[in-house]
Amino acid sequence: MIEERVRPPVLMPGVRYPDEPRLRRYLREGVLTRETLVDGFRASFAAHAERVALAGPDGSLTYAELDEKSDRLGGALLAMGLRPLDAAVFQCGNSQELLVGFFAALKAGIVPICALQAFRRHEIAYLGNLAEARLHFVQGDDPKFDDVAFAREMQAEVPSLAYILQARGEPRVGAVGLDALIVDMPLARARSLLAEVAHDPFQVAVFQLSGGSTGVPKIIPRFQSEYLYNMRAVARCNGYTRDEVLFFPTPLMHNLNMGCFFGPVLLNGGVVTVARDISAETLCALVRDYQPTWFGVAGPILQRILPELAKGTPEQKARRKFIAPKNAPGLSRLTGSPAYHIFGMTEGVIMFTGDADPDEVKDDGVGRPVCRYDEVKIVVPGTEEPVEDGVAGEALFRGAYTIQGYYKSEKEDVNRFTADGYYRSGDLMESRVIDGERYYFFKGRIKDVVDRGGEKINAEEVEGVINRHPAVVASAVVGMPDRVYGERVCAFVVLREGHDPMSLPDLAAWLLAEGMAKFKWPERLEIIDEMPLTASGKLSKQILRERVAAMMAAPAAATSTE
Repeated sequence: MIEERVRPPVLMPGVRYPDEPRLRRYLREGVLTRETLVDGFRASFAAHAERVALAGPDGSLTYAELDEKSDRLGGALLAMGLRPLDAAVFQCGNSQELLVGFFAALKAGIVPICALQAFRRHEIAYLGNLAEARLHFVQGDDPKFDDVAFAREMQAEVPSLAYILQARGEPRVGAVGLDALIVDMPLARARSLLAEVAHDPFQVAVFQLSGGSTGVPKIIPRFQSEYLYNMRAVARCNGYTRDEVLFFPTPLMHNLNMGCFFGPVLLNGGVVTVARDISAETLCALVRDYQPTWFGVAGPILQRILPELAKGTPEQKARRKFIAPKNAPGLSRLTGSPAYHIFGMTEGVIMFTGDADPDEVKDDGVGRPVCRYDEVKIVVPGTEEPVEDGVAGEALFRGAYTIQGYYKSEKEDVNRFTADGYYRSGDLMESRVIDGERYYFFKGRIKDVVDRGGEKINAEEVEGVINRHPAVVASAVVGMPDRVYGERVCAFVVLREGHDPMSLPDLAAWLLAEGMAKFKWPERLEIIDEMPLTASGKLSKQILRERVAAMMAAPAAATSTE
């Protein structure tokens, strides 16, 4: 018998496709299917056509309207000259237009690069050139930043960027307007053009981005079948139904939102609330008007909606469910609603706690993977030597939706993956067997990152830009404790002898000139004579973390760039 192929006819250069024997096993055992991500969303759009898909201050869109708008736009993008497997930089704030654009790209076979709106030249030039992106999708009416002018500037930095798509506002010079493209594209022609696109279950669907432990964000290829499976597995784990209303105002292009929340909710016929801004007035109105059932509320978002949450009836509070990376018991006490922990990474494995888990797990653990085929090894960091249950070590992951390589990164991947395909997460975890089941507990990071309200800020990347300053001998970036964000960025800097003193505004001006996204900028600067070293002569970031934590505990401790 001839086995059906598991490789797409066209292989994208720089993409490491899944291991064929394991992929065939997942197909034989019914974990993965030959259904594409596009197939999954099309089926949901048809099944829930008259139901509301997107809702918020801009009104609502039914599934049928979302389907038609994204069909028209997808056809228009193809007619404009884009082709399947072209990459497109998505750099737009949360909005209904962003989701219309995202589904249009999927339908046209265009691969979204899921950038952050806050990225600047440093990040966009790197990502755009690496993927040879042909489209730059920007917001167009951001009152704080002229992103259309920025996109024109980036065309000089990234020669492949032939098109600028403007989500909102009167189309500006050099850009095409999203609404105009939709209006001018007849639905029948759009669907005829889209029908010619061959979607393959084992082809790249989306270019997600890593939080990164070295350098600028790495591109993570997510594939049609496995990404659809990822979303469905999360939906099964959390019991999503068509009655869900999602409140998750983190960036929609984040894997956390896409893979675990808005994607699964839309696959099941629920409502996704969408707002252009995160002011307290807007967010409280979403809670009041749409009565969400699932909440993701990191950092300041929670503070902004607490007054509205407090008005909920006992029935409303019982219906709400909250997701957090830590301190679910505290969140539950604060809101009067159930709260659950999540552990996940864009590279693959997702874990949740649930109602049926032991209290020890619900209070302190991250539960279990959403798929029984997720393989987890806890090893001595930097090795493949297993540790016993109850001992913290580095977590290694392998599974049906875990990648086997970053984009155009084969040489570096040798140290990121084991020979048998396990991904080295850089996270410390501990496994415990409780009542015959193995659960996992997150114990910190090996990766050198600062977690600022859920944004993973790569310390080495920031240090690399600071170190280019002519006055700087050396820098070390660490996280400092913060009540709202969990951590903020602190930079310790050694200056060259004879140079003028450096202030935090001076450093901010340098990072602005270098084109680094503002959310990565240090919010505290400490000038020191020399870096503390370990006994082996290496930089001790632990000493720096302890030092800044002690300073933060003192009165009038912090200075912010904001």
